[in-house]
Amino acid sequence: MAGMATHVITGAGSGIGAAVARRLHARGDALVLHARDAGRAKELTAEFPGATTLVGDLADPDKLSWAFSHQFLPDRVDSLLHIAGVVDLGPVGELTPKSWRHQLNVNLIAPAELTRHFLPQLRAARGHVVFVNSGAGLNAHADWSAYAASKHGLKALADSLRQEEHGNGVRVTSVYPGRTATPMQAKVHQQEGKPYDPSGWIDPESVATALVMCLDLPRDAEVNDLTVRPGA
Repeated sequence: MAGMATHVITGAGSGIGAAVARRLHARGDALVLHARDAGRAKELTAEFPGATTLVGDLADPDKLSWAFSHQFLPDRVDSLLHIAGVVDLGPVGELTPKSWRHQLNVNLIAPAELTRHFLPQLRAARGHVVFVNSGAGLNAHADWSAYAASKHGLKALADSLRQEEHGNGVRVTSVYPGRTATPMQAKVHQQEGKPYDPSGWIDPESVATALVMCLDLPRDAEVNDLTVRPGA
């Protein structure tokens, strides 16, 4: 991605999102960082000087368009990076509709709504949409039904979007990291009742390296799906 580009990023506050934001910020690209509220937005602008923020609650995607209509939006978007996510484990017999809705809203419906909102800018820039999915988006295991369903749906969203927007020059990539040493992973271990050792999992910086590679790939090629697994 030659020259200074503008990236809209969700999940930049921690984990993979923070690692990606640091990479892009360090090379001088323009960042538009999503925040769930004004307090979080203030924290992000302090961490990434020069970045702008976009405030809206991913857990309430019906209100995102209204929230964005009252804020400054970039005229150009070179990439839209969906990195934010939530997880709540539990067997099907115990998960409540509230838990299902929360994971589907944040992990699937909000990315679809943000993509819809920024498609005109992405088309104009022949930009790139990246969905950070999960190994759970390819295989579902016991106690992961709601999260895996949201991530399977995210794969479907990406696959459909890729076919719809190919003619407009918009690239679409799904990244499927294995277990990564993030605050979400610490929460998963807590829910599983297992001790957590971050050294046993992928470093977020490694996933960031793979993701930025997809962004920087010359226009004659496109990474559709990229799986990143823990190393030996």
